[in-house]
Amino acid sequence: MSSKTKILVLKLKEIIYTAVFVILGIILIVLLFLIITGKSKKNSNEPVAVTTFSPGVYTSSIVLASNPVDIEVVVDSEQIKSINLVNTSESVETMYPLISSSLNDIASQVIKNNSTENITYSQDSKYTSIVLINAINEALEKAK
Repeated sequence: MSSKTKILVLKLKEIIYTAVFVILGIILIVLLFLIITGKSKKNSNEPVAVTTFSPGVYTSSIVLASNPVDIEVVVDSEQIKSINLVNTSESVETMYPLISSSLNDIASQVIKNNSTENITYSQDSKYTSIVLINAINEALEKAK
């Protein structure tokens, strides 16, 4: 009897490592498959949700360098019509030169989206934009 029996010795640590790598490989393959075949749930052809407002002119105040500045938001029953700065003094415009341009950029996006969600702004005027968006949100809360 000449049998050539081979004995295979596996260490438990090697089996565990192999199992972990196989599981991670399967997870990565599934994630890759989901990313490649995944479809966006938001269809660009779907109508934008209509927000109902009480028509009118609503204001919100912010204080810059001890000077009050009012943000005026004009809305009709379904959309935002305009956003403007009112009661601004020359000292505010001199000390905060980015406020007018920032508000124009933000206002165009808010009017287009009919919401203050997903607004992009320049990193140069980050804090000014945040203050303006908060003031616009405050005025829109009054309009609801």
